[in-house]
Amino acid sequence: MGVLLGTFRVSYLSALACIGSFLFAYDTGIIGGILTLPSFSNDFDTHGNTSVASNSTSLLQAGAFFACFFTWPFTARFGRRLSIMLASLVFCIGAVIQVAPTHSIGAFYAARVISGVGVGVATVIVPMYTAEMAPKEIRGKLGSLFQFFFTLGVMTSYWVDYGVSKHIPGTTSRQWQIPVGLQLVPGGILGLGMLLTKESVRWLATKKRDEEALASLIWVRGEDTPAVRQEYEEIVASIREEERITEGYSLKELWLPINRFRVGLIIAIQIGVQLTGNTSLAYYAPQVFTAIGAGSNTLFFAGFFGIAKVVACGIFVLFLIERVGRRGALVYGAAVMGALMLIVGVIVATNAPKADGPIQSTSIAAVIMIYLEAMAYNMSWGPVPWLYMAEIMPSRIREGAVAIGTATQWLFNFAFSQVTPHAVENLGWRTFLMFCIFNWALVVFAFFFVKETKGRSLEDMDILFIKKIGQVNSIDNEKATVTHEHV
Repeated sequence: MGVLLGTFRVSYLSALACIGSFLFAYDTGIIGGILTLPSFSNDFDTHGNTSVASNSTSLLQAGAFFACFFTWPFTARFGRRLSIMLASLVFCIGAVIQVAPTHSIGAFYAARVISGVGVGVATVIVPMYTAEMAPKEIRGKLGSLFQFFFTLGVMTSYWVDYGVSKHIPGTTSRQWQIPVGLQLVPGGILGLGMLLTKESVRWLATKKRDEEALASLIWVRGEDTPAVRQEYEEIVASIREEERITEGYSLKELWLPINRFRVGLIIAIQIGVQLTGNTSLAYYAPQVFTAIGAGSNTLFFAGFFGIAKVVACGIFVLFLIERVGRRGALVYGAAVMGALMLIVGVIVATNAPKADGPIQSTSIAAVIMIYLEAMAYNMSWGPVPWLYMAEIMPSRIREGAVAIGTATQWLFNFAFSQVTPHAVENLGWRTFLMFCIFNWALVVFAFFFVKETKGRSLEDMDILFIKKIGQVNSIDNEKATVTHEHV
């Protein structure tokens, strides 16, 4: 009974926290659709203003990028739960301003930045919180919920946009206010739901609040058993050892050999996520489907594009993550995505899509390849990086490292969101060839640099990465130097 209760609690905790990912995806997904609605154009006088779309997306990303830097010290001081509640509050403030009938594009832009700050805080904290609370046997499954909720948010945004465009007249503001206002529902659930969870065990232990940390672990495991108390002792022992050898926290700890390699790996993996091309596909799905010849059915195909992502990510989370592992998923996922991007490029290059008339059989084939490519992404480079960057860092510097990784994601997310529409317009089929090359380069990267963490506790990661760089003695010496400098 205790094990089942513990599994329920940690699953509830992880799913609730991952609503932050849902917000991220939904907010970025709806914007492309509502900006095309006549009601929005009338209310904000944006007729013919092509910069509104890129500005609305970019400002959200800018807010999220800068949020990463103050989130690090905030969560280190006040904990994970309060940080997630803050993210919910800030996001909801931004959503309220967005949906208000201000008729001011400047106010709408400001609200996008505010919502971006909330989203940015959530994307830093959620992977960290779930990794710190999940048992090692199902940590991969629960950590991958971040991407599952992302795909759920994208799918929901596509169909909500499609629904209001078909069933609500373009003469009323409700047509664009409904998609924007619906953000307040998951935003509120995220903040209020945190009241029913416990603080991170490892954060409490780091703050030497031992009784609260043990109580939190017992709550999330569902029972007080010798095995749970032994797990707690291992957590505390690992944290105290980190504190002993690196007394006096400093940014220098991020650049010790054992940590420097991991920080660099986190940055490289987050850049790799953008190089797969799938974030760009998510933002500009209608444009991409137009480029491959979907004709007037682009919004409809984009809706099923979202469904394909949810199904694929669900299969990966439930059945594959703890079988194929992190490294295997990244290697095979990039290989498959590269092949499918190449096929799409060849189809579009040899059979130029027609702007009108019935959809061609070759265009249908290209759409299917895009669907399969998105499914491969959501079984590999979609869910794994968020999980991996949270689990490979030691507790003492996890906040800083995850903040750096998340900031990298937002920075390159911004860059690719700016480049992709121009690439699709100017390069055409060569865009898919470009992403093919990027994906196959990622196969080589993942094969040689990514270490498998499946089945390992967070306290085992130092041993794993010491073996990777083979510098046990030099690491100890450098740590001793850092300790001496700060004593």
